[in-house]
Amino acid sequence: MTAEPLEEYLQWLAVERGRSRATLEAYRRDLRRLTEWAAHAERDPLTLTPEELEGYANALRATQAAASVARALTAIRGWYGFLIEERALTEDPTARLAPARRGRSLPKPLSEETVFAIIDGVGDEGPLDRRDRALLETLYGTGARVSEVCGIDLADLDLDEEVVRVTGKGNKQRLVPIGRSLRRSLDDYLAPGGRSALVRGRRTDRLFVNVRGEPLSRQGVDLVVRRRALEAGVSAHGVSAHAFRHSCATHMLAHGADVRTVQELLGHASIATTQVYTAVAITTLQREYREAHPRAHD
Repeated sequence: MTAEPLEEYLQWLAVERGRSRATLEAYRRDLRRLTEWAAHAERDPLTLTPEELEGYANALRATQAAASVARALTAIRGWYGFLIEERALTEDPTARLAPARRGRSLPKPLSEETVFAIIDGVGDEGPLDRRDRALLETLYGTGARVSEVCGIDLADLDLDEEVVRVTGKGNKQRLVPIGRSLRRSLDDYLAPGGRSALVRGRRTDRLFVNVRGEPLSRQGVDLVVRRRALEAGVSAHGVSAHAFRHSCATHMLAHGADVRTVQELLGHASIATTQVYTAVAITTLQREYREAHPRAHD
């Protein structure tokens, strides 16, 4: 089989369904894995039987996480459905394909003490220190996704009104408040000797830049987070930019924030996504109660 039916499906997803580049790349990997599996078995993917596809799905379940299997099966069902619509197939071999079950996994936030230790452990010896402190404060203070933080431009900051414009999934924009600690770190970073010392005359609108004055990448952000954690004496296990987002949401709920406020802050389309953090906050409360209350073990 040529790659043409696969690429036609991906193009249709992009044009007709508006799927993101990341989703398209994930689907491409999933479907190429299927076609390679079929080729190894000397089979054409367009002639695979329901039994063969179920066998393939079982092989995925044995080797991959539930979320990855669920996405792969969604891609496969969508592709065969597209082929039916395009009359390349007459029967859907995925009709009896059992869906993958996603286990409910709670986010793993860092403790407040851990977050504070990482942020407060950053020195003040040069432009990288100023950048890293502002970066960590932005991750924790806004709860923004790492991709959103990387995409912040200087024009997105309104320090007079103390808000930052964040562009999230589907290019949806939201205004996020800037707290006092974040404001101080941004002021230091944007003052002479901070960001300007890294950019050194290069033209870039991005707020956070690397040592070459170029926009800081997602991988670069995680490297900063892990390095600063190690410098603060914190194990890098479980420490990531995304963990700062989880921590922001969980800590706010633990301190009494309304779940809809946190939903707006994080840019969740559904409140059900935000309510997962409520379960985390309750779990943390229960653990601390058992550890601290004198009659919790009687």
